[in-house]
Amino acid sequence: MRIKTAITLMVLLGLAFTGLIWRCGSLQILSCKKFEGMTQKQQTVKIAQPSRRGMILDRNGNQLAVSNITYTVFADPCFVQDNKETAIKLSGIINVPAHEISQKITKPDNPKYSVLKKDVTLTEREAVFQARLKGISVENSWQRYLPGGRITSHVVGFCGVDNMGLAGLELEYEKLLRGQDGYSIFVADAARRPIRLADTAQVKPRDGSSIVLTIDSTIQSFTYNALMAQYKKYQAESAVAIVMEPKSGDILAMVSLPDFEPSQFFEANIETMKNRSITDTYEPGSIFKPIVTAIAIDTGAVAKTTPIFCENGTYIGKGFGRIGEYDSHRYGTLTPKGILVHSSNIGMAKIGQKLGKQRLYDGLRLFGLGRKTGIDLPGEDAGLLWPVKGWTGYSVTRIPYGQEISVTSIQIIRAYCILANGGKAVKPHLVKAVISEEGRNVELSNSASAAGFAIKPATAKWIVSDALVAVVKEGTGKPAALKKWTVFGKTGTANIALPGGGGYDESSYIASFVGGAPAEDPAIVVLVSVRRPNRSLRMGYTGGMVAAPVVKEIIEKTLTYLER
Repeated sequence: MRIKTAITLMVLLGLAFTGLIWRCGSLQILSCKKFEGMTQKQQTVKIAQPSRRGMILDRNGNQLAVSNITYTVFADPCFVQDNKETAIKLSGIINVPAHEISQKITKPDNPKYSVLKKDVTLTEREAVFQARLKGISVENSWQRYLPGGRITSHVVGFCGVDNMGLAGLELEYEKLLRGQDGYSIFVADAARRPIRLADTAQVKPRDGSSIVLTIDSTIQSFTYNALMAQYKKYQAESAVAIVMEPKSGDILAMVSLPDFEPSQFFEANIETMKNRSITDTYEPGSIFKPIVTAIAIDTGAVAKTTPIFCENGTYIGKGFGRIGEYDSHRYGTLTPKGILVHSSNIGMAKIGQKLGKQRLYDGLRLFGLGRKTGIDLPGEDAGLLWPVKGWTGYSVTRIPYGQEISVTSIQIIRAYCILANGGKAVKPHLVKAVISEEGRNVELSNSASAAGFAIKPATAKWIVSDALVAVVKEGTGKPAALKKWTVFGKTGTANIALPGGGGYDESSYIASFVGGAPAEDPAIVVLVSVRRPNRSLRMGYTGGMVAAPVVKEIIEKTLTYLER
């Protein structure tokens, strides 16, 4: 019995020794790399090397957004050995009271990371490193600066605290601008302070690409100042202005009011952060009339000389109700040109009837209505153009003078650029080129014309150089006339539709003017739209009185600047 017990004990002891030998071998051979890696990890520190965000430049190379390096002194409270001594020594270096430093170390917001001072100088940074204070280090980061400020706030947008784009072009081109972060691995001492660069691989950050815009800072300033003055003068709810090259689709200026300070975006009201050029939809009113007239002439529904009886101010019919003229005007027989000059609602209603639902709808689709323009900004609204099956008996007579259709400002100026570009469509865009960190031009924005023609060149030329020039010389657009250049354009004074399709607010208007110059070879098209000018000021509220003078100022200053 004793022999069996001894044998059993010997077997168990042998198994134990065998297991111990196997475990030692496993640790030394099989798990060697695992524990070696854990040891190296404890002896090294990985420091992120953030990439530099690409610049945003205007068409002339002026900076609208740029990143500059900043240094932040921070503490890891877990490794600070003598709080009082550390605070005293550091105070003399970064010029922060010792008691404040001590408090931030003893009562940190983050137990592993407590900011002691941001934006330290390069001299202060080097002094902190030389002091070799346990638990104290300096972090490199990139700070985004927006030299354009409010003037380009809705175009450029802004970045968050993590340097990611949150609005405007900063958001739209986030992947290109951001780049790719890198890192460096350093051998560290017991206090986790970097001593030297480790032998392991170092991944260098890859800086983001820069983008060159179609925006011209000088024209943007002209536009902003002119619009802001009128916006304040009329105590308006909001206002929009866009300047565009009709042949290329380049946006030279884009302003939306009210605006905001992009560096303080977290304090801004959400309403001020909207780029109303692309987000706000409205019934356009009379600025829509040239588009429908062009479609009617182009399809042969009417000729340039077709006489249209405007019913002496009142048009009543079965299925479309009663139509009157603005301010109770009375017109007899007018040609399409006369209808535009006098801005006759009745004349446009009859043109709509001659066109018919399907031709009118198809023509508006060719002008890009009811869908996004594809401009390179986030948040664009498509507007609303109901399919023909959703039209009522009123639609074919109301749409021609800008009711029962919802548009954005960018859609309207694009439509006018089609007219100014001989009927050929272009795509509105804000980015002209993308430049890599090495300085190579790696991508051009799509400035090419959209597919085909919306209308024939002859029709477009007549609308611009004859009919719309007459509107400025003889009609409601007189306040936009210039001596040096022949201006073309159209006014609009649209009632604001009530929510839920319950009619119109008869006391509130959107005053608009869209025009350009020189009429014989248009270099620019300008849109200005002012929402709810304060009528109680008794200074007027129409497109001719409120918006046309702003367009005049922008055209005059822009063409002078461009030496046209």
